[in-house]
Formats: sequence, C-alpha cells, structure tokens
Amino acid sequence: MNTPIAATRCALITGGAQGIGKGIALRLLADGYAVVLLDCDRAAAGETVAELAAGDRVLCVHADVADEAAVRHAVSTAIATFGRLTALVNNAGIGGPFGTRVEDLTLEQWRRVLDTNLTGAFLCAKHAAPHLRAARGAIVNIASTRALQSQANTEPYSASKGGLVALTHALAISLGPDVRVNCISPGWIDVRGMQPAARRDMTPLRPIDHAQQPVGRVGLPADIAALAAFLLSDEAGFITGQEFIADGGMTKKMIYLE
Repeated sequence: MNTPIAATRCALITGGAQGIGKGIALRLLADGYAVVLLDCDRAAAGETVAELAAGDRVLCVHADVADEAAVRHAVSTAIATFGRLTALVNNAGIGGPFGTRVEDLTLEQWRRVLDTNLTGAFLCAKHAAPHLRAARGAIVNIASTRALQSQANTEPYSASKGGLVALTHALAISLGPDVRVNCISPGWIDVRGMQPAARRDMTPLRPIDHAQQPVGRVGLPADIAALAAFLLSDEAGFITGQEFIADGGMTKKMIYLE
C-alpha cells in the first residue's frame, strides 16, 4: 500500500486541465497546495501535468463529473495520495448548444449540460464533504454571469449556472460551520492561453473587446484564480454562501442602442 504524500493543503479542481481550472491550479500550486486535477480530457490532462512541472504535488484523475462512481474514485484517489482534502473547486462545465431555440432543444441536450455543470458539482461536494468537514475546508463553485443575465437561446447553460449559485448557499448552510462554500461568477475571461497547445490561439483581441469592459480589459484566468485563492484561504474565514461577480463591471453597465 502506498503511503500518502504529506500535504498541508490539498485542492481538488474539476475541469482543471484547461481554461479557468488550469489557471486556478497554477495559482494554488504557487501558494503551496497539492493539487488534484479532475478532467475528462485525457490528452489535455497529460499536457497540463507536464506544463505544471510540480512533481509529486500534482495528480490528474480522468473522470466525468456527471458519473458518481468516477467522482467517488477521484476523491478516494486524492485522499489516498495526499492524505487529506482541504479545498474543492467545482469548475467543470460545458457550454451546451448555444443558439438552439427552445422549441428545438432536445431533452438529451438539456440533461447533458445540467448533469455536467450542476449535478457534477453536487456529486463532488457530496463525496468531498466528509473530508472537507474533517479539515474544516472550503468549496468554491465557478458559476457565470449568465446566472444573472442571458442571451437568447442559452437556456441549459443559464439554468445550470443559476442553479449553481443556489446550490452554493444551500451547501453553505448544510455544511457550515465546518465547511465554507462560496461562488464566483466570471464574465468574459480570455481562456485561450490556457487551452491545449493544439487549440491555443493567441491572436490579440480587438480594442473594442477590451473597451466594452468598464475596467478597460477582458479578464484572464489569473483574475479568477486570485479570487478563488482568497475564498479558499483563512483570510476569508467570515465569508460563506456568497456569490462574487468578477466581470470587469459588465453587469453594472447600462447599454443603449442608438
């Protein structure tokens, strides 16, 4: 039987092999965490582990968050490897069939998005909860400003993210005071630099893309990672059940058509 690697802090990050999840992994590793990346993309996961170059402080587990048996195995693997679990970041998500009219949306399409984005977060919280209670840890859910406002024909994604915000405060009450649970709703985050090399596009965004953000630029994964790191830390010990909107001010900007 392998002896667990001693880790003061260990975070399980779903969808951690790319995008915002990868950005959070980079930040938490820099902060001294051991990190378990749960991802369904084997190729991206292998590439990310190599890029992170964090030795025995990073582990990747191939799993679909909508599969309860796979989630249970991922949590067990994290505990077997690092001895404890102090943080969970529910980041895994799929966009769904954007642009598909409600009348044309299939039940299968609807369920796939809800199963991944919302039920997946529930399953991870369910199986991580005993370990997080023991460690007096924390959960951060990654939702979206689509929980607050919508474009046409985005029902599965918007509903899943709205549900994630509500799941956040429900878990905060159920798991408190042992476990704190908070939520980040990102706006436009340019994740292209955090994609697998074959899909990485570093073409500069247009000036208008940056100008429409009240802060003057599009967001980066590091922006969300910094907030996640704070919410997982002891410095946020008086914060639970909250949604934090990190969107450069876009949801506060009134837009008139002239």
